[in-house]
Amino acid sequence: MFALTFPEYGPSSVLAVTEVPEPHAGPGQIRIKVRTAAVNPIDWKVRAGYLHELFPVAFPGIPGYDSAGVVDEVGEGVTGVAIGDEVIGYGPTAQAEYTVVGNFTAKPASMSWELAAALPTAAETAVRSLELLGLAEGQTVVIDGAAGSVGSAAAQFAVAKGLKVIGTASEANHDYLRSIGVQPTVYGEGLPERVAALAPEGVHGAIDTAGAGSLPELAAITGDPKQVVTIADFSGSVPEAQVTLHASAYHALAEATALFEAGRFDLRIDSVHELADGAKAQDASQFGHPAGKIILNVAAN
Repeated sequence: MFALTFPEYGPSSVLAVTEVPEPHAGPGQIRIKVRTAAVNPIDWKVRAGYLHELFPVAFPGIPGYDSAGVVDEVGEGVTGVAIGDEVIGYGPTAQAEYTVVGNFTAKPASMSWELAAALPTAAETAVRSLELLGLAEGQTVVIDGAAGSVGSAAAQFAVAKGLKVIGTASEANHDYLRSIGVQPTVYGEGLPERVAALAPEGVHGAIDTAGAGSLPELAAITGDPKQVVTIADFSGSVPEAQVTLHASAYHALAEATALFEAGRFDLRIDSVHELADGAKAQDASQFGHPAGKIILNVAAN
């Protein structure tokens, strides 16, 4: 099969579309003929070798965790899905003609292929972050970086669960946050005071998706560092804060698609690239300021 690969750790220039052996579905897995795949920050971090201890690569490496396509093989013990079904998958080596996953859900017929590929990492990480906080209906959560993919996913899940959500973003994104049920505020100096004005009853949890050094402020806002979750700041500036990195909550995809079908979940798409332009797409994730998910069109190859 063809796949986007990298033969060694390095800059985006090591990426190229090459031929590699096909994977096959094992017990509890399906194989997907991929239509679209998403690019996430973890892709370039793994490719560059920044995460080699957590995510060691057997070269040639194939990036990606988010895929959408058509079921091509069904492994032993898998039920409720058949060859030819359209699905969304979450698992490694997604940016290839075929990928094998054990975590998947049916793609709603009305959902675009681009949105389908955009869901997995954002939904999985968002749901896991909220579960770590353990908040109850009526409580308040602050999401730092709420206009990003994980932040906006977490906000929509939180709103659906009956939480009050305060989200930070640039003023240009405030109307977007209001449209998904979030009270917006700007990030940066003075955040605890701004949040206190919006939530005089107090804040019960916070999620940092931005990695901009806000953990001390978020700990002050919640009054309990253990009620802060970060997916982006591993500096240890607040040792008690909970850290989640590419976490899995295996019901998240089904929750996201159910909310989508109810008209209560969506993610913004920044751009769509061909698989051969994978290096350009990773550079856009690493060095640009994407206003939504970056998608690779795999089926066109």
